[in-house]
Amino acid sequence: MPIWFKKVKEPYGWMGNMAPYPITYSGVVWRTSEALFQSLRYADPTIIEQIRQERSPMGAKFVAKSGVNIVHRVIEPMSPRDVTNMEMCVLLKFQQHDDIAMLLKATTPHQIYENATGRKKVNDLFWGAHQDPNNPDFPIQGQNTMGEILMRVRSII
Repeated sequence: MPIWFKKVKEPYGWMGNMAPYPITYSGVVWRTSEALFQSLRYADPTIIEQIRQERSPMGAKFVAKSGVNIVHRVIEPMSPRDVTNMEMCVLLKFQQHDDIAMLLKATTPHQIYENATGRKKVNDLFWGAHQDPNNPDFPIQGQNTMGEILMRVRSII
């Protein structure tokens, strides 16, 4: 039985980077793994702190993707380095929160997918996947990089 997650308030929403689980990285607390992940694309301490100070994970993402900041980005989205950073952020989140680490372990041996249904951007199908809800025999489309990361983290913890 595959496990799909999308929004924080839905079942399995705790798996996503928008879920409100603070993490500590290099002695600094980040409100979410999303904020840390977005900041790792930059070298400029001012931009990094702007991202960290955002109160919501979506706000952190918007700051990171703003036209003013995007020209200073040093790591290209969806690059191998970006994926490595994502895996580190996800691993830190689960290492620092025993409650969700236990929930993640309990998903064994099921496949995990980030639900990108209804999303049209290339990066949505890079990080997630979708399946025609009216045709469960229809093949899953997308790379599901986030789901793969979660399954690797699950095997580590």
